[in-house]
Amino acid sequence: MTASAQQSQDTKADYTITPNAGTSEELTWLAGEILCSRTDAIWGASEINSKTNSQTNQLSGTPNIAECSSQEATADQLTAVPALDQLDPSPSSNSSSSFEMVDIESIRYLYEPVHPHWFYCKRAESRETWIPFSSKDSQELEETFNSGGKCVTKAVIATEGGRYDVHLAERKRYPVYWEQAATEVRRCTWFYKGDKDNRYVPYTEDIGDQLEEAYMIALTLDEWKNKLEFSSGETFILHNPKLMVQYQPAAVPDDWGSLPVDPIRPRTVKRGIENLSIEVPAGEPSQVDHLVFMVHGIGPACDLRFRSIIQCVNDFRTASQNLLQTHFKMAQEEQKIGRVEFLPVNWHSALHGDATGVDKDIQRITLPSISRLRHFTNETLLDLFFYNSPTYCQTIVDTVAREVNRLYILFRERNPGFEGGISIAGHSLGSLILFDLLTNQGDTVRTKSDTEKGCELVFHRGVQEDLKTVKDFLEKLGLSEYLSVLEKEKVDLEALALCTENDLKEMGIPLGARKKICHHMKSRGKAQKFTNPLVLNSVSFCSHCIPESMLLCHNSVSSVNYEHFDVGIGQVSINYPHLVFEPKAFFAFGSPIGMFLTVRGLKRIDPNYSFPTCKSFYNIYHPFDPVAYRIEPMIVPDMEFEPMLIPHHKGRKRMHLELKDSLTRMSADLKNNLLGSLRTAWHSFTRIQTPVLPLEAGPEGAAKATASKEEKEEHRAEDSSSPMKEEELDINVGMLNGGRRIDYVLQEKPIESFNEYLFALQSHLCYWESEDTALLVLKEIYQELGFVLEQP
Repeated sequence: MTASAQQSQDTKADYTITPNAGTSEELTWLAGEILCSRTDAIWGASEINSKTNSQTNQLSGTPNIAECSSQEATADQLTAVPALDQLDPSPSSNSSSSFEMVDIESIRYLYEPVHPHWFYCKRAESRETWIPFSSKDSQELEETFNSGGKCVTKAVIATEGGRYDVHLAERKRYPVYWEQAATEVRRCTWFYKGDKDNRYVPYTEDIGDQLEEAYMIALTLDEWKNKLEFSSGETFILHNPKLMVQYQPAAVPDDWGSLPVDPIRPRTVKRGIENLSIEVPAGEPSQVDHLVFMVHGIGPACDLRFRSIIQCVNDFRTASQNLLQTHFKMAQEEQKIGRVEFLPVNWHSALHGDATGVDKDIQRITLPSISRLRHFTNETLLDLFFYNSPTYCQTIVDTVAREVNRLYILFRERNPGFEGGISIAGHSLGSLILFDLLTNQGDTVRTKSDTEKGCELVFHRGVQEDLKTVKDFLEKLGLSEYLSVLEKEKVDLEALALCTENDLKEMGIPLGARKKICHHMKSRGKAQKFTNPLVLNSVSFCSHCIPESMLLCHNSVSSVNYEHFDVGIGQVSINYPHLVFEPKAFFAFGSPIGMFLTVRGLKRIDPNYSFPTCKSFYNIYHPFDPVAYRIEPMIVPDMEFEPMLIPHHKGRKRMHLELKDSLTRMSADLKNNLLGSLRTAWHSFTRIQTPVLPLEAGPEGAAKATASKEEKEEHRAEDSSSPMKEEELDINVGMLNGGRRIDYVLQEKPIESFNEYLFALQSHLCYWESEDTALLVLKEIYQELGFVLEQP
């Protein structure tokens, strides 16, 4: 017996059926007599025996029908009663008693059980919204539920592309990749909609089973308008298969004896999801072509609705899936491509958690006035100062790298057949964090460049010397005479790295030797972090091969020194952890990377420079974004050119931009023509009258005049076509993106062009819902896989 059937039996006494007239005993006796005596006349014995046992169990919960001697046969017969949408709802005209008798032979259609669909509850601002699972996920949940036995109690079903696990016995839905409260899951058959509800809400599973049993009896006997009363005070009336309502309990008077002014209106009741206007998604493809990690910027909220990074990434993922169906339609229909998975990376909670205690320290010194504005500043804008802090910068970088590595390992464990690429994307400050992290990846160390040619980023392979003992270390420095002192204190190479200058002074080592030892140990510690990079086998992958330091969270804030790099970019000197994979591309949304590099003292980026482990870099921004800055002028400072315009996802430019360009060209042409006419008139007015000389004799003179005229026409044509040439000009912007363009600008909306200051803040937060941004990401990802974008 299934869980729902058992639950239905336990709650069968919670409601009663009240007919139009007559007692409950009469209704029960007549219903039993009709069902038992007319069985063979309706369906035949062969059809009775072919029905499933599950329907027998469900009928066993019907009140008082157990008096029928042929209960099992009767229950089986009820599975063949006329269907809901095909039955004539009007009662029989042949009824001559208080209990209307039904001519069962005249019923043309049979009863069909309701098709359940699984929903999950989404809570937002103390409101509950029930969202249907996709058809694919709901079918898998229903099949597992119907399997019965121990499979149901221990079943864990991966849903929504593997991002959530449903524990079927608990009826709970748990996120896989991030921390979030579990949500309720429900197997839904019956729904209601109140006067103030925007959408239909499913009943609980036990109420749904009881309503289904009452509906089955009413449909079988063609007896409608019976009251179904529950012990909680709620009353259901089934008028006909198309009209069913629920009356809520009467309002209780308050202490003064007054009742609510607004009357409680009945709820509309519907059976089955097919009778609701709800869009049920088909489900996500199981094949994942690419994985993208998305890092947020300052603050816990990522848009104007104060939503978290998880919700914003969900919107970006939904937009990308819709664009795949429209712009890669043929490839999807041929099942050559699957989907792109986007996973959020959250670092704000770790920085402002109890481990650092920074929020408590800031709160103690915060003024009490304008409390909301100060709270907003402490939650968001201070993250910029934290990242430039010698104390908290290490915490932020460690958190981002550790979280990205953890998500990658978990994704590979849950998707062992994944063979696609990985990319990373960052918004605002998150893009700067990823830029610094990628700059310090690989088996590389920083060296000083020729400062006379400008501060450029140059990298070379670091050489790690084989120094295994203190003796080797001291011999390299020429300080072998102090070996006995260190051996006396039992100081090995690891302990020597932990010694401070005061410790060496207490051992009796002189000042010069102390300075040498401290300097070389410090330099050696910096060089060690760039050696022995972690190499992962893309085929056989397991989590135990990752160093523990990359996965575990530190309980205390790392101590770092605030020093300038040798290249002079003024960045905090910290230990940058390694990523356990090499990203294919880096997408920066609304990024201040260019501004931070300039503030750090970097005036120019070497055109030959590229990330050690990432070969593609895209700087995507909105034209009105106050936080975004360009990158290409730092690589090619001697040229002025426009960024690449991102096309609209429906094709070509927006209409208002085309109109603006046309008006600009028209005004330029009018200006040139007007100035040319005035110049000609002025010259004709001021020039001295000279006798007209004949043209030079021969064809040479005519040729010179013709050539001069053609030159002027060509010059005029070049002036008018200069904007087009600038767009078609192939500009080399270095190797940061493999020789391709780096800066990409979105097209503003028509309403945004009226006042760019009014939409400045919104422009910085628009990327999560921007279909143009998502399409550019998909285009660059699938272009590497050999799939071309299709215009719908």
